[in-house]
Amino acid sequence: MKFILSMILCSQVAGTCLPPHSFPEIYVDSYDCMMAGYAKSVEKMKEIGREEVTKNGVFVKFMCVPVMPREEST
Repeated sequence: MKFILSMILCSQVAGTCLPPHSFPEIYVDSYDCMMAGYAKSVEKMKEIGREEVTKNGVFVKFMCVPVMPREEST
């Protein structure tokens, strides 16, 4: 089964989350997807920066969503 990575940014201070963002890459298994999720979470936190993360209580949630194989028309 293949997977796509979907990431959600949240703020503890505001008590809200942004809508999920799904990445275009397709991962061959859940392991590769999960490892990418952790790496992209770190990248995003660095991009947002220490001050904003601390001030707004920013955190990242992510999930690896199974991709259903497309059936070919006959």
